[in-house]
Amino acid sequence: MPPHPSFRESVDRMFTHAASLLDLPPGLEEKIRVCNSTYTVRFGVRLRGAIHTFTGYRSVHSEHHEPVKGGIRYAANVDQDEVEALAALMTYKCALVELPFGGSKGGLALDPREYSEDELEKITRRFTYELSRRSLISPSQNVPAPDMGTGEREMAWMADAYKRLHPEDIDARACVTGKPVNFGGIRGRVEATGRGVQYALREVFRDPDMLAKSGLSGTLDGKRIVVQGLGNVGYHAARFLSEEDGAKIIAVAERDGAVVDERGLNIEDLRAHMRATGGVAGFSGATFRKDADAALELDCDILIPAALESVIHEENAPRIKARLIVEAANGPVTASADEILRERGVVMVPDMYANAGGVTVSYFEWVKNLSHISFGLMERRQEEARHRILVDELERLSGDRGLGWTLSEGFKQKYLKGADELELVRSGLDDIMRDAYQNMAAIWHEDDRVADLRTAAFMVAIRRIADSYQALGL
Repeated sequence: MPPHPSFRESVDRMFTHAASLLDLPPGLEEKIRVCNSTYTVRFGVRLRGAIHTFTGYRSVHSEHHEPVKGGIRYAANVDQDEVEALAALMTYKCALVELPFGGSKGGLALDPREYSEDELEKITRRFTYELSRRSLISPSQNVPAPDMGTGEREMAWMADAYKRLHPEDIDARACVTGKPVNFGGIRGRVEATGRGVQYALREVFRDPDMLAKSGLSGTLDGKRIVVQGLGNVGYHAARFLSEEDGAKIIAVAERDGAVVDERGLNIEDLRAHMRATGGVAGFSGATFRKDADAALELDCDILIPAALESVIHEENAPRIKARLIVEAANGPVTASADEILRERGVVMVPDMYANAGGVTVSYFEWVKNLSHISFGLMERRQEEARHRILVDELERLSGDRGLGWTLSEGFKQKYLKGADELELVRSGLDDIMRDAYQNMAAIWHEDDRVADLRTAAFMVAIRRIADSYQALGL
């Protein structure tokens, strides 16, 4: 059997198929497809009495908009091909949801579990120095964010290191997003990607044509969901879908295996168990299966791969039983598996849309850092005062006319409260996810040549990037 297509090959194949359906000028398709540049750095850090050499990457796929945007992951198997494929997806993702960013991605080849916090800080600060001296971290040119193996802590270290290198830059904290709230971050960023998955699924269930294609009906309430990976993205998606939409998370797959409970897993309890034990094995009330990959093949309504790329490939695609796959991870379905699943009638919500919540809220954080003011600060109390005038007037009219009714306290508390930063972030994310879905769905439903939502997403993104390049004279 031939080897699975690499992650980069899968992205290129999907891009090429979508681009073939567009009437692009000669040469522009190749300009959009290729990665502009990739910087590889090898640097030494003295740890444990010896010098350890690390290899890092920062790839810039497209600068049709600047700054370019994309996370930095810490993983032992990071390589140039992976980073370039992820950078390409960031370009298409930002174009799809209409953010003013080009695409970039970074990686450092190390397993963060093998290093102490102090060691990781030294490594991160040195990596930041190497990126900064080549303008590969900058509020105006290249803005990293968290990815697999990194989080708020690493972003705070990077922001502080950049500020020390550029003390005159008043916008220095905008050099990265995903920072702690008390260090220039924004409320709702940690949950953003998982929240975006929830909003994406809600849009799917508002679309009768999509439900008909997938063979599903009704609402998310009671739908049986399998989640692969209970990291930041998988955890928040599973929690929101189960607690707020009534879905049942019947299985969660992790490194050490999978736990299954047809009644629905309690995600908070499972998360606490994982923190205490390091895995899902031994979780009370659930059946443990050592083969984590087999969980992808369980009978369910919705499958959410939320961990690694290429976990669904041509070998296991024929055995996938889910009617709907939501790609919370980047590239979890290979190009070959995509074709198999599509032929079987499985509907897929593509990664460039489904996991766009993270970069969307990163955009809000970047804007907040550049404006140097929190969202809602100037208008929240004024909004409350205007609502108070209306409530008081309604209750006065009721009394004057002897109607005898009054507004309930619960209603008044909700109506009178002005929106805070978290509510505004969630509102903005919901709006962007809705618009992006409608743009994809319009092409999918109206163009007979477009067989799936992924192709439609690529077509929307490629057309917008092409328009930007043509406006620049290319």
